[in-house]
Amino acid sequence: MALDSACLFCRIILGEIPADIVLRNDNVVAFNDINPQAPTHVLIVPRLHVENAGELAQISPSITADLFNAAAEIAAQRALSGHRAVFNTGADAGQSVFHAHLHLLGGRALAWPPG
Repeated sequence: MALDSACLFCRIILGEIPADIVLRNDNVVAFNDINPQAPTHVLIVPRLHVENAGELAQISPSITADLFNAAAEIAAQRALSGHRAVFNTGADAGQSVFHAHLHLLGGRALAWPPG
């Protein structure tokens, strides 16, 4: 799927909106969240526009796996002793940008259950 010029994350991918990029490869772009919920809070997005994680998993299981691989790579680079990888799918789950994205959270003890 092509990128969507009206999508915030697509515009970050294209470099039209600045972001603190921490990883970029052929399939994903990762950047620090501007409203972090933990000392490490990175958003990892596919370089194609799909609305949510369920749609992404159907379209490209390999790119879905690439998001988790990027999360593991960033967690290792930051020497996190543990981390959480979360997809919010749909407004009721807290998704506010409708471009699939994986939240990588770490750097402190994380409570359970979340939210």
